[in-house]
Amino acid sequence: MKTTHRRGLAALLAAAAFLAPVASRAADPPFTRDIRFLNPFAPGGTSDLLGRILAEQLGKQVGQQVVVENRTGGGGVVATQELTRSNPDGHTILLASMGILTVTPQMQPLPYDVDRDIIPVTNIASVYNILVTGPNAPIRSWQDLARLAKERGRNTSCATVGAGSSQQLSCILFGALTGTTITQVPYRGGAPAILDISTGRVDVMFGNMPEFLGQIRDGGLRAVAYGAAEASPLIPDLPVISKDGLPGFVIPSWFGVVLPGRTPDAMVARWNAELNRAMQAPEVQRRFTENGLQMLGGTREDFQRQIAADRQRWGAIIREHNIRPE
Repeated sequence: MKTTHRRGLAALLAAAAFLAPVASRAADPPFTRDIRFLNPFAPGGTSDLLGRILAEQLGKQVGQQVVVENRTGGGGVVATQELTRSNPDGHTILLASMGILTVTPQMQPLPYDVDRDIIPVTNIASVYNILVTGPNAPIRSWQDLARLAKERGRNTSCATVGAGSSQQLSCILFGALTGTTITQVPYRGGAPAILDISTGRVDVMFGNMPEFLGQIRDGGLRAVAYGAAEASPLIPDLPVISKDGLPGFVIPSWFGVVLPGRTPDAMVARWNAELNRAMQAPEVQRRFTENGLQMLGGTREDFQRQIAADRQRWGAIIREHNIRPE
């Protein structure tokens, strides 16, 4: 009798352990229609690539279509405002850049409050910052760029994707550290900027490596140097600016997912779980690696700490160098 009782109890415990995750998933707030995945930059750039990799995997997980919407303009302000105006029911998310959450709020008035109207969910990926130029340009090192900028003055140009972007900060910080002034040429995303750099209409761009890799491999762009803290394993022999005579030049860049303010905690928690699960998918990890995307993930609190740290860091640099939108 005791043996039978023990076996019955063991069976019940095993069943409970098996069903617990199912019950937990059943309690998750449901997705009842297509998900709008807002992207603040034009198709063809790093943000667009990252968003589409995630959307494909997330659609498989949540049982709904995850539709990427490119809402360009204002260096991300247009897409972010669209998010803050949406229904906070979890069916609209935004892939936010570092600039949107940490830099732009310190540089210009905004039609929303980044702390009140946006809920960070999780950080997704960091990317290497890289200096590129056209294949026929006379720039083969960061020192060449500094020399040309001193000789030409404002006739030297640098592509950006708007105020507060890592591209703009790179251009301005490089000028401040080298005693030069480089004219900024704003675009709605990395892809249209690449066209003008490759043809020589714009001299250089400090941008996100994933959107340059294809052109670098095909000879349409020349990789000059890294603006990150370390070299990338994809192009390990390329000089790192901060280790090649300009130690203050380190430009981190990352993209994370955010929800509208007032989104219920249960839905925020579900999105955190879904995004971290998506980043563990082998196909997502493969595509991240081959495109030079460094996977992050983690808790909401991890993401909030990263935002606070970068907001403090860039705030100090903005004030020190009197950086303003152009």
